[in-house]
Amino acid sequence: METSELLKKVRKIEIKTKGLSKHIFSGEYHSAFKGRGMSFSEVRNYQYGDDVRNIDWNVTARTGEPHIKIFEEERELTVMLLIDVSRSSFFGTVNQMKNGIITEISAILAFSAINNNDKVGVLFFSDKVEKFIPPKKGRQHILRIIRELIDFEPTGHGTNIGTTLQYFNNVIKKRSICFLISDFFSEDYENPLRIAARRHDIIGIHLYDPREENLPNVGLLRAQDAETGLIRWIDTGSSTVRRKYNQWFTDHQQYFMRTFRRSGGDTVSIRTDESHINALLKFFKNRSSN
Repeated sequence: METSELLKKVRKIEIKTKGLSKHIFSGEYHSAFKGRGMSFSEVRNYQYGDDVRNIDWNVTARTGEPHIKIFEEERELTVMLLIDVSRSSFFGTVNQMKNGIITEISAILAFSAINNNDKVGVLFFSDKVEKFIPPKKGRQHILRIIRELIDFEPTGHGTNIGTTLQYFNNVIKKRSICFLISDFFSEDYENPLRIAARRHDIIGIHLYDPREENLPNVGLLRAQDAETGLIRWIDTGSSTVRRKYNQWFTDHQQYFMRTFRRSGGDTVSIRTDESHINALLKFFKNRSSN
């Protein structure tokens, strides 16, 4: 993509999503993810006047001298966006392809974060980790992320969420808010997700197209698997074929919901023919009320 065209697209995304994050999502984001209070900082020797309720009895017993825990207020958060850039994200039958909606969702979350003075980092993945952008603050950093979202060309084709979460667990040690945005056509990621959820606040955003859920009855259809490249003819006139196709989608969706629920993570499911703005706003409001 030429530089001038890319800059126009970046500017268009910025205007749309920055306004939404500032006027609609800023307060909801703050309510949903702020207010975690005080975090542990260090242990030091007890001094006269210290609150005895903060005594660290384990360290005190080990050293033979009284020690207390020191806490500091958590003033900023780190937001990590784990973004699926596999071939299946370049699919859509309604107004936008999935990757276009993923770009808007990511930009909204990123601008909401910097409006609250939080850091934002990104991890692009397919069947491997494609690119890691360390967390930083500021508008220029967010614009770089948007540029990458629009113009990034992955080398992998498939989707491997397990490998992605393993990398994330190794790289991000400090507690963060992690938005994992994908169509979740992947399996065997329950163990790394459980490990990640012990340290981080994990939210899975499941984006899918209505034609991925149900096949239309249009007779013989020549189709290509975006991730494997396999081309085959599908008899959509067969009720058995349509039922198996729907079951395949349902199995992946249920695995996604069940795995996140068991790990303690949150989930949002968004269809490409529905408003992702309303879905995110509803999620933030539900988080704020809990």
